[in-house]
Amino acid sequence: MIEKQIVIGLASGLEERPIAVLVQMASKYESNVYLISGNKKVNAKSIMGMMGMGMRSGESVTIMTDGVDEIEAANEIINYLKS
Repeated sequence: MIEKQIVIGLASGLEERPIAVLVQMASKYESNVYLISGNKKVNAKSIMGMMGMGMRSGESVTIMTDGVDEIEAANEIINYLKS
């Protein structure tokens, strides 16, 4: 299991289009992928769950991946959210 806290660097934060890209990205991995913010833990493969997060640029979020391709999943998602 990998758990890493990052600051969201996407200029628009996590709005509709960036969320759709993130969900598509997370869904290509076998590993479980979660985003944790405060007391919310959301499956990053769930578009509805992600829409409820409402995170903005500059906010901290923890990425958690667990599974056979957890390293690749964590790296790609972290790089995307920090960009």
